Amino acid sequence: MAWAVLIVSGVLEAVWAGALAASKGFTRLWPSVLFLVALALSMGGLAYALRGIPLGTGYAVWVGIGTVGAALYGMAALGDPVTTGRVVCLLLIVAGVVGLRFVR
Repeated sequence: MAWAVLIVSGVLEAVWAGALAASKGFTRLWPSVLFLVALALSMGGLAYALRGIPLGTGYAVWVGIGTVGAALYGMAALGDPVTTGRVVCLLLIVAGVVGLRFVR
């Protein structure tokens, strides 16, 4: 259960990062509200998951999922450049996150 919560919390990290960008410095109401809700749920889920997952592993997985999610959102919706180098680096992050799940 802790791993499922951690994965959802990592996805919510990408959501709050996207909402933060969309809030334009907290000048837009609904993106700002989404940011706050997603941030609270993401942090709460991380805190719950860390009850059963070691800190270093849990935090690295949470950040990795959020980083990849935010980068993919930027490339898909915000016009961030899609280059071979960026895609390879994101795949390396995914490999690291998957590796942390199985290595003790």
